[in-house]
Amino acid sequence: MSLLRPRFVEPIRLSRQLAAYLAWEALVTERCNRIHRRGVLRAVFALASRLGDGIGWYGLALLVLAVHGRPALEPLLVMLLSGGVGVLMYLTIKRHTGRLRPLHRNDRIEVSVPPLDQYSFPSGHTLHATNFGIQLLAFEPLLAPLIVPFALLVATSRMVLGLHYPSDVLVGAAIGCLIAFISLSLL
Repeated sequence: MSLLRPRFVEPIRLSRQLAAYLAWEALVTERCNRIHRRGVLRAVFALASRLGDGIGWYGLALLVLAVHGRPALEPLLVMLLSGGVGVLMYLTIKRHTGRLRPLHRNDRIEVSVPPLDQYSFPSGHTLHATNFGIQLLAFEPLLAPLIVPFALLVATSRMVLGLHYPSDVLVGAAIGCLIAFISLSLL
């Protein structure tokens, strides 16, 4: 009986499963983007996204430096260097995967914040939010009430603003965790 079975049954099934997942993910992204229609929430998520460009993280790093002085220099330098590694990683992945952003695939996605580039996978904002958040928390756990909500807002903003799919955000977070843990192991 196995001789009669088609050779490519599994890849076809996986393709259907992948297509179903991608359709589900597009729907989730579209629903997240509906939050964007509410002016106040749009402003909050746009601000989180803008601060996630780096300004918010640099501000928190300066706060740590102001409180701890010289002992904070080495961890903050490692954090900045890890940010450079993160940029190289996500740009390389984006160039090779070439996944278009939701706004380029769905006319119902509303965008108020222009994307930094045309590709969505992985989310660089989320990568940096996770990386910097973990490293700052490791050095100054008392900042958790600021860092954790800020990092979550940055990550969520990427879907609400129609710039990323959930998998872009999850993979960005996973890469950010990996970079942070490697960076912390160097200290």
